Amino acid sequence: MRKAKKLFRFLRTVPVPANTSEILALERTKLANERTLLSYIRSALYLFIGGIGVLQLDMSGSAHWLGYLAIFICILFLTIGFIRYTLLRRRLEKWNRILFVKAKEIQQNSDEEKPENQEEF
Repeated sequence: MRKAKKLFRFLRTVPVPANTSEILALERTKLANERTLLSYIRSALYLFIGGIGVLQLDMSGSAHWLGYLAIFICILFLTIGFIRYTLLRRRLEKWNRILFVKAKEIQQNSDEEKPENQEEF
């Protein structure tokens, strides 16, 4: 029996905390937040390039306002993107602290309930 325990020791896993799905959901939300920021940056760059392109055209001054408008919207997109990213990141950090405190409490409670003479498998 002891040899079997030693042989299959690599199969042992640490118990999964009760709130693992919540922690993973927070990680997915963090990644989605980063993707959203990158899409804001990409859209702003496209608008900036388009605005510069319109400004470079040799037309009368009637279309230059469109280039300036695109550059203004580019700056607006960047500002909104960074503000949204920062606000959600702060909110996620707060939830992350709450969940990890809860996970530590659960781990401490499970350690206290575990009998001392019980061998770990």
